[in-house]
Amino acid sequence: MSHRRIPRRHAALAAGGAVGIAAAAVLLPHANASQSGTDPGPAATARTMSAAAAVGLVRRLGAGLGDTYGGAYYDAGKRQLVVNVVGGDRASADRVSREGAVPRTVRNSTRALAAATRTLGRRATVPGTSWAIDPRSNQVVVTADRTVTGDRWDRLESAVRELGGGMARIRKSAGEFKPFVAGGDAIFGGGSRCSLGFNVTTGDGRSAFLTAGHCGVAARQWSADQNGAPVGTVQRAVFPGDGDFALVTYDDPGTEAPSTVDVGGGRTVEIQRAADATVGGQVFRMGSTTGLHDGQVTGLDATVNYPEGTVSGLIQTNVCAEPGDSGGSLFTRDGAAVGLTSGGSGDCAAGGETFFQPVTTALAAVGARIGADGGGGDQTGGAGDDGDAQAGGTGDGGAQNGGTGDGGAASGGGDDTSGGAGGDGGMGDDSGTGDGGDSGAMTGEADGGDGAGSGEPGGGAAAGGDAYGHGGASGSGRAPAGGGQR
Repeated sequence: MSHRRIPRRHAALAAGGAVGIAAAAVLLPHANASQSGTDPGPAATARTMSAAAAVGLVRRLGAGLGDTYGGAYYDAGKRQLVVNVVGGDRASADRVSREGAVPRTVRNSTRALAAATRTLGRRATVPGTSWAIDPRSNQVVVTADRTVTGDRWDRLESAVRELGGGMARIRKSAGEFKPFVAGGDAIFGGGSRCSLGFNVTTGDGRSAFLTAGHCGVAARQWSADQNGAPVGTVQRAVFPGDGDFALVTYDDPGTEAPSTVDVGGGRTVEIQRAADATVGGQVFRMGSTTGLHDGQVTGLDATVNYPEGTVSGLIQTNVCAEPGDSGGSLFTRDGAAVGLTSGGSGDCAAGGETFFQPVTTALAAVGARIGADGGGGDQTGGAGDDGDAQAGGTGDGGAQNGGTGDGGAASGGGDDTSGGAGGDGGMGDDSGTGDGGDSGAMTGEADGGDGAGSGEPGGGAAAGGDAYGHGGASGSGRAPAGGGQR
């Protein structure tokens, strides 16, 4: 069976304007928010780790600390995991230290904070509001956009006040919460424009892609061109409610759907796996309107009250987005798929907050898988600790396709020179040099090329590319890459 060949001008549907990689090469500062708990104590025993490794450690400690667990966040500047311990419980704090994280005394447990969000859901479901648990302040952060005024503001303020002191706080947003849909460019359906998120493989082996659920409910069929022939059909869409995601299968069963994100300028990111987000972790977003931008995860399990309805279980970030970016890719520099753009407020000139559907949740709901080889392994396994991404390294996370480590190195547990992601990747430049980080998962792509280079330790790349995809080549003429640039 011949593969569907889409012309090169369609081979990257979900990216947006021509945005050079340098637009996101300048990392945002990782400033810590004000904190209502006691600052972390001496961290002499705390180990440095990648954000991906921190995900596995958070999962284990969160389950084991019970009522003394108050959440956790990743300190990107120090490359350490900070774990909140309620009341300074000595036994729990000692366990956190033994695991290599930094214990921090706080007032509120995650169970208490989660209960507060449920109370808000009953008493303050006002369009134009959102809330998420912020482990850095150990509070529920409630955000109201510019439409929340008068009686609606009074209702929100009353609900927060009834939660008690220190449990939640309100902040104002200058923008307006809305799904980021627009007419124009990228993938088209029913007069709307959205962005392709990630190519996936369904449970029965078909090629498909994930995008935003509010895009999936807007149209059943999606095209590569405005008013063009359909290339995919929606199989499932969730919006509003428990998420914002849709599964779209390619109409041609022979479609070759690469597990990559097109980040513009002929460069791609190989997607190795799906991973959960960590507060404080750096993420990159690609969308059809604004292209490539980066920022930090600021909250988890967020609830957003859009005009169309309430959506829960989202990731909150400070990454900007605009209409048309909906459904676009949120990913890490080491090739982990994290989220699908849902909506938010603001724009990429003034800033704002943007919410994302977790990819892990969407994959589980639709029974699909993601990754460079399309299957197997622990889809949430991340890159290893510093120095742990070598073949045969051991640790606490599952590995994808063999190999072990804290989260495991993707692609057979290979070492940093084999294309596996070994921690936070180094940010390379056009000369093929990087900042001394671990292996990146970025690859370059150019028409008619033969092979994709993968990141070398320290930011260099094979096939003439650097660890962030400058240079290198791979073949073209395949189905769209997620987040691709049109």
